Amino acid sequence: MIHLVDIDERNWRTPLHVSKEQAHFVASPSTILARAYAFRNQRSRAFLIYCDETPVGMVLYHDSEDWGGYIFSELLIDEKHQRKGFGRKATQLVLDALRKDGNYLKVCLCYVEGNEAAKKLYESFGFVETNRDGNEIIMELEL
Repeated sequence: MIHLVDIDERNWRTPLHVSKEQAHFVASPSTILARAYAFRNQRSRAFLIYCDETPVGMVLYHDSEDWGGYIFSELLIDEKHQRKGFGRKATQLVLDALRKDGNYLKVCLCYVEGNEAAKKLYESFGFVETNRDGNEIIMELEL
């Protein structure tokens, strides 16, 4: 069963990696944790994604008053656990948590141009492209 576990002092060093070919699409775990800290005043939440007792990835989201919504900042699935539906299930869990939270009515995210797997995943949830910033495609979803 896929579930999210808060990152804390016991699990923050969990080794997760993407392939070299994907490294320019996804932030490293240490960068994700740095972003969680940087956005701590915007209620950032960083989680490990578990399949039963096995860590398979990491997610991060936070509030953004500037954007008037939540920022689904990061989704990383370890290279050994990709193409098993973990990213889809983790995305659903994040969206469910944001709907339950209820502070905002939209979720914003971006992905790097060329990351067709991310594009397909986010579009399947109803995210639509709203803007571009260099090689990043910005998408939004109304909750």
